[in-house]
Amino acid sequence: MKVINFMGQRKLAMTFSAILLVLSVGSLVINQLNWGLDFTGGTLVEVHYDETADLNAIRSTLGSAGYSGAIVVSFGTDRDIMIRLPQGYSDQQGGELLVTLQTASTGSVELRRIEFVGPQVGDELKEQGGLAMLMALGMVMLYIAFRFQLKFAVGAVVALAHDVIITLGFFSVLGMEFDLTVLAAILAVIGYSLNDTIVVSDRIRENFRKLRRADSVEAINISLTETLGRTLVTSLTTLLVLTALALLGGEMIHGFAIALIVGVVVGTYSSIYVAANTLLILGVSKEDLVIPVKEGADQESLMP
Repeated sequence: MKVINFMGQRKLAMTFSAILLVLSVGSLVINQLNWGLDFTGGTLVEVHYDETADLNAIRSTLGSAGYSGAIVVSFGTDRDIMIRLPQGYSDQQGGELLVTLQTASTGSVELRRIEFVGPQVGDELKEQGGLAMLMALGMVMLYIAFRFQLKFAVGAVVALAHDVIITLGFFSVLGMEFDLTVLAAILAVIGYSLNDTIVVSDRIRENFRKLRRADSVEAINISLTETLGRTLVTSLTTLLVLTALALLGGEMIHGFAIALIVGVVVGTYSSIYVAANTLLILGVSKEDLVIPVKEGADQESLMP
């Protein structure tokens, strides 16, 4: 087996990650996130067409009429349409929206309901969610420290933070809407990245104990090479499904799929370079992973 010198490019990888993190954090501070209606609230308009509604045509009509940020989705059937307007639109403007749709349609358009929707995620829930995520990262760190070693735990948490910040930064830089489906995707990214990192860490630990003459860099390179096939197959098959969802899943699932695509790509990269690179920075060695010998074990082995 030809061993790939992953760690030979670790300084370049560190520079690349640092640039992405600076851009992401800078955009999050300056531009922040484009919060969706789940976080800001808005106006909900439900209409019924007497024939199959063309969602793309409706979006184009509303965009031309000045209803920027309107989300148009099918609701139940292909004739029932739900339109979500960002905060700032009044009920009167919602009524004007109906007139706009009736003018652009060859058939009849019936208003079913129009109401103001408050934010599903308030400030208190945002704060509690942030604390819950910090607690989750702390528990992950404790588990990996117990299961492997403290340096592996630090590497895993650094990789998770790296993945989440860059994924959030991607949405901030492009100004894409951040709603509850994207938040769910961020949580899924954490699980995916953690699983990938643990698989790599397990192989690194195994090779540190098995390859007695190899130094830390060589053992990590061998471990990453051995797990590369599994990592690529898992990532590529996941990306195939996510790409199909992004292209064909509709507007409601689009942000979720995009967040997962970015997260899977960044998570695959971080499990190879960020987590392993952190181990080298912390000075991981064979002594950190030596299995402690039980006191008196030598005498027991000599007993008949």
